[in-house]
Amino acid sequence: MATTSTVPTGLPASAMTAHEPLTPARMAWRRFRRHRMAMFGLALLISLLLYVTVGSLVFSEKYANYNDIAIKLRPPSAVHPFGTDAVGRDILARTIYGGQISLLIGLAAVAVALVVGVTIGALSGYYGGPVDSILMRFTEAMLCIPQLFLLIVAAKFLSGKISNFQFFGREINGGVIIIVVIIGLDSWMYLARIVRSQFLSLKQRDFVLAAHCVGATNLSIMFRHILPNTAAPIIVNATLGVAAAILTEAYISFLGLGVRQPTATWGNMLEDTNKFLETAPWLWLFPGLLILLTVLAINFVGDGLRDALDPQSRAM
Repeated sequence: MATTSTVPTGLPASAMTAHEPLTPARMAWRRFRRHRMAMFGLALLISLLLYVTVGSLVFSEKYANYNDIAIKLRPPSAVHPFGTDAVGRDILARTIYGGQISLLIGLAAVAVALVVGVTIGALSGYYGGPVDSILMRFTEAMLCIPQLFLLIVAAKFLSGKISNFQFFGREINGGVIIIVVIIGLDSWMYLARIVRSQFLSLKQRDFVLAAHCVGATNLSIMFRHILPNTAAPIIVNATLGVAAAILTEAYISFLGLGVRQPTATWGNMLEDTNKFLETAPWLWLFPGLLILLTVLAINFVGDGLRDALDPQSRAM
């Protein structure tokens, strides 16, 4: 006699999912969700991304760069919610397009730092010996170079020598490339040390020895077997590096040595605002507030990722 099995119905969702396998990604997401400040930072970061993307559908870049001396230094109003600057440009529209460039600089600079830092750290930790000694001495030498000094010198001598370029329909000032390259090439050292330490501890594990036994190449072992197991600290470092790059661009632009006008960034919108600290506070308030909120949001998310991806964490 054939028997049929029945699935009980009416059970709560928690009971139905109680036996679902907990993958590392799912456990990390659970830990991340329990981090209240990380969730707040994630919501804030998504809101800022929507602000700079959806806002560009409302205001054109031509409008953001259009100046009208007749309405210069107008305070916030219904027509210009963030007011106007010293040459009559709408600050709200400029913060939208400036935010795109500031975030682009942060992401691109971190991408450069990731490529250099991961490569040097992986080679140093995997091969060891003379390779490790040479690469680590080079890393220590790079740590001795002040980033701000390097940015000022590079901006002074290379400013204007790189022509503007088109990016997703926008004309971007060539100074963006200088800022990205300098920040990226001067931000990889700590990441390289982290990756090196991870490779030193992982290269003697059983799965690496098994890969050697089946004839896997060194590059395959490094980037297909060991590197994925170092993803957690790399992701956290990259997240926090974006915030650091945005701040670096902001203060170099505040000194007048960053991205040049008319390309807007949150940093160069603060240039010369010290003349209007009391008479026109909206000039520095809104771009400065957006920088603050972005850096806080990224740092909150980075802290949450650090806790969520910690293999020693058992919080569910």
